[in-house]
Amino acid sequence: MTGTPALEFNPFLPEVHVDPYPLYQRLRAEDPVHRNGPGFWLLTRYADVVAVLRHPRMSRDPRRSAQYQRIREANGGQDPWADAAPSMLFVDPPDHTRLRTLVNKAFTPPAIARLRARVEELVDELLDRTAGAGKMDLVDDLAYPLPVTVICELFGVPPADRGRFRDWSGALVHLLDPLVAEDMMERALGARAALRAYLGELVAERRARPQRDLLTALVAAEDGGHRLSEQELLSMCVLLLVAGHETTVNLIANGTLALLGHPAERARLAADPALAASAVEELLRFDSPVQLTSRHATDDLEVGGQLVREGETVIAALGAANRDPAQFPDPDRLDLARAPNRHVAFGGGIHFCLGAPLARMEAQIALTALLRRHPDLTPGEAPPTWRDTVTLRGLATFPVRF
Repeated sequence: MTGTPALEFNPFLPEVHVDPYPLYQRLRAEDPVHRNGPGFWLLTRYADVVAVLRHPRMSRDPRRSAQYQRIREANGGQDPWADAAPSMLFVDPPDHTRLRTLVNKAFTPPAIARLRARVEELVDELLDRTAGAGKMDLVDDLAYPLPVTVICELFGVPPADRGRFRDWSGALVHLLDPLVAEDMMERALGARAALRAYLGELVAERRARPQRDLLTALVAAEDGGHRLSEQELLSMCVLLLVAGHETTVNLIANGTLALLGHPAERARLAADPALAASAVEELLRFDSPVQLTSRHATDDLEVGGQLVREGETVIAALGAANRDPAQFPDPDRLDLARAPNRHVAFGGGIHFCLGAPLARMEAQIALTALLRRHPDLTPGEAPPTWRDTVTLRGLATFPVRF
């Protein structure tokens, strides 16, 4: 007779990687504030996740963590981030406030609304390319090229250079994972250096010959006398270029997979395209493109009944919070008209995703067009495969037929 296996969070186990939600459910029930190794905690309840994302004594800056200090000591006191200014994603106020203010105008709902016609045009172009084939890879032929084209056009990146971003971005996102193998870390750091070098050349071009694009706007951005330093500018560009498409790729692919697995809901959306906005919110909740985010305690404090010490890291499982029955009735059911639907797929607090309006719009347009153009869409012969990242959850391949 075998007992219940010991409860641990290992997102790299094959069965957890494919479907993390049963483990999240067990953690929420048995150990919702889970010590996952020395100095690390994992939260799976919605209320705890929201509280930590908004807590003023929870830092996003990894330099406030005990783990960072251990890495620095192991490096002989050298700063692991010395070669690059931290991006807006990894700093706290007042730096975060200053940096976000300088780029916020480019991602407001009115600014994004002006891109709608171009996104609709791109979706039609992409679907036209495979229209006569009867099949496509949803990732390669739609979910990836749509958002990467949009963000590259915003930045004025030449079409000939856009293919390089997939390799750079695919390596860089591993830096977001809780554990990174040494060889992958080297690849990721190399990709970061290559992307920063490329962007440095692009920035120099914009200084000499300004264009009507987001990169030129960032070069010239000023608020209250503050401007981006050269290192901050490069870090901001890396963040916006990578984050500007990675989440949306996963949202479109994961969302399509969920719709094909729930024929009644898929038919519901196909019959009523006005449901698109609500549908995208539910797809974000149901299989969140970003599963994890971290915070670091700047003081001893209580989280969900447990004492978290200064310097310890708390991993907020967004994907688990979005399936918490205390917040979402019948959370494992896909309901495209679910209301209310206060999911945390885009995070929360001051670090709420800047690109959320753009991701929402791109997904709404892509999914409704896909169902309209291909009402007979079905999974292909080969099963979909998942990417090897855990913080970002998304498909690497997704063959479909129509």
